[in-house]
Amino acid sequence: MVIFRALGPFEATSDGETLDLGGQRQQAVLARLLVAGGRAVPVSALIDELWPGEPPAQALSTIQGYVSRLRRALEPGRAPREEAGILVSAPPGYALRAGVEEVDSWHFEHLVKNEHDGPAVTLERMETALGLWRGPALAGFQELMWAQAEAMRLDELRLLAVERRADAALRLGRTGALIPDLEAYASAHPLREEAWRLLALALYRAGRQGDALGALRRAREALRDELGLDLGPTLQRLEQDILAQAGHLDAPEAGAPASGASSGARVVSPAPGAPDVPRGTEPARAGNRALRVLIADDQALVRTGLKVILDSEPGLDLVGEAENGEQAIALVRGARPDVVLMDIQMPRLDGLAAARRILAAEAPPKVIMMTTFGTDENLYAALRAGVSGFVLKTSAPEQLIAAVRAAIAGDALLDPAVTTHLISAFAGRRDPAAPEGLSDADIDLIKLVARGFTNRQIAMTLDVPEGEVAGEVTALLRGLGLVDRAQLVVLAYERGLVSPGSPGA
Repeated sequence: MVIFRALGPFEATSDGETLDLGGQRQQAVLARLLVAGGRAVPVSALIDELWPGEPPAQALSTIQGYVSRLRRALEPGRAPREEAGILVSAPPGYALRAGVEEVDSWHFEHLVKNEHDGPAVTLERMETALGLWRGPALAGFQELMWAQAEAMRLDELRLLAVERRADAALRLGRTGALIPDLEAYASAHPLREEAWRLLALALYRAGRQGDALGALRRAREALRDELGLDLGPTLQRLEQDILAQAGHLDAPEAGAPASGASSGARVVSPAPGAPDVPRGTEPARAGNRALRVLIADDQALVRTGLKVILDSEPGLDLVGEAENGEQAIALVRGARPDVVLMDIQMPRLDGLAAARRILAAEAPPKVIMMTTFGTDENLYAALRAGVSGFVLKTSAPEQLIAAVRAAIAGDALLDPAVTTHLISAFAGRRDPAAPEGLSDADIDLIKLVARGFTNRQIAMTLDVPEGEVAGEVTALLRGLGLVDRAQLVVLAYERGLVSPGSPGA
């Protein structure tokens, strides 16, 4: 039996022996078919991915030669005219036919997403799933866009598996041994609120109430310093419960069955012991309903990766997926999302045109644009239309979640690569008149916002209460007729109030 390994350097083995798959391009063909999960990959897509720009004249015959040699490596005993059973022809291209347990990434995903019968089974399966990893997913193909997207998706699932394993161990009462690992995990991923929840709960159950509160304080500092955000509702509620020494935080008694759903991240399948509640109808948490998010992107792999990220974050619900701008507009009308994650480049109707129509409607959702590169020519036009920020598709999951929460809070988050390009677009625009009716204090505030300062940083700089800064920014936006801070940044550079190279810019 051939085993395909993608959770690390890509390879195929048979009876413990590594198969010779030929050169890097041949291996890339096989890895691409593996990522497709049994679905056909058109030959044209393989050619475009292997030879971006100008493929050679004999690209088609070269791909056919690669497939022929790969088939011989995968099925050396197959008769010359016998149909292939693993790498099969599937017009308009090829597909990989393998069982779930024959592909480590498929097996891993099945273990993580599958519903389990209680914390003991969850713990065992998460250990098995994490044991399949040998390094960064699809190592060796990082320069290919499809491999980057798949590696990001799998790594997000890996973090989810780590958290599910720790949550299951906590529900089984295995607290003490978890703390060092959770300390290291939270330090390595300081923007993952589930990491801090697990650590704080483990510390509290170990009789270290002060350390548990200290962990939540560190979480608050990390989120504020990096993203300008406070703790989410789950961590705020946990902090209050620790201070009140709420009884439900106590570890289960030895031998007692663990019950109830985890209060941490919601996963793709219901957590063991969780009630069977249809998606999108969960009860509101502490008076706050879940935020409704719509995804619009023409690439299925990107949509899948985004779904994994959203499903792992408490308080966010995916309410729809669109493959083009027209579908996005129709779904917004029907699903009434709070936030739309919109790709700029899509067929039929592009993301920019769709965003304009969505934002022109009554009580529109927030729109966050996604782009592959930070140099998209539509960045400025999109911000002028009123979108609430930009993120790169290659951004860390924490950056995406932060953008969603910032948009809902009336703030904006721009990926640094996007901001750099935006700034350079205004280089050379010097000394235009400031907007009418603004005081010197207003101009100072606009400059600080444009330089990326959070409300907390502005308050420290101006030595005023943070709440006062928030009120002044809101009043400034209202007076200028702007939607959010992203448009304020555009105004500042457009009017020459700040320029590239100025202090803090």
